[in-house]
Amino acid sequence: MCSGRVDPIFILNAFEEGLDGVLVAGCHPGDCHYLSGNYHAKYKILFTKKLLEKIGVDTARLRLEWVSAAEGRKFADVVSEFTEDIKRLGVLRENSDVKLKESLTFAKELCSDFRLRWIISRARDLVEIKNAHGEQIPEEKFEKLLDNFIDTELIKLKILHLIENQRLSAEEISQVLSIPTDKIMEYLIGMTDDHLVSFQVEDSSARFIKEGGGYK
Repeated sequence: MCSGRVDPIFILNAFEEGLDGVLVAGCHPGDCHYLSGNYHAKYKILFTKKLLEKIGVDTARLRLEWVSAAEGRKFADVVSEFTEDIKRLGVLRENSDVKLKESLTFAKELCSDFRLRWIISRARDLVEIKNAHGEQIPEEKFEKLLDNFIDTELIKLKILHLIENQRLSAEEISQVLSIPTDKIMEYLIGMTDDHLVSFQVEDSSARFIKEGGGYK
């Protein structure tokens, strides 16, 4: 299939299933049968690498290469080189690595966010092609926006996971996630406004739970 069809979730599924590395090979930019598929692949891999880094996975485990159908020797060399790199990195996770498995679950959930999928689908237009007003987002600024979005949404997912079946205070959430209480409170207020979280005052302290959640 076209490299542009390689969804970040496919890559995360591969790591979740126990693979130690993923190599995506596509046609050279400008040579895509589907015109812009490989440009979409470029930004999907950029996003996936950032996401992997934030959940503690070495980004060297994911590689994107441009290889045409006529470059058999290059393909063989790339595969051999990547295989050696993965051998040096070793096994990604053991079956008992609960923390990494949980992080991959959060990452997959984030990949389903329609806002994020829209950003990635429009990345080339935003970064490489000027609009009718001659405006263009510098790649460095785009990557910073992407970083901030990933950081914010991953924290929100972790908070929702913690309070899915139990009411916790901002201080308790702060202790578990090792994030300052005032920062956690900012997230909780925004999530309450978005109807993701509800709260109840107990003993003069607000305790939060995921909207629609309940006690175990």
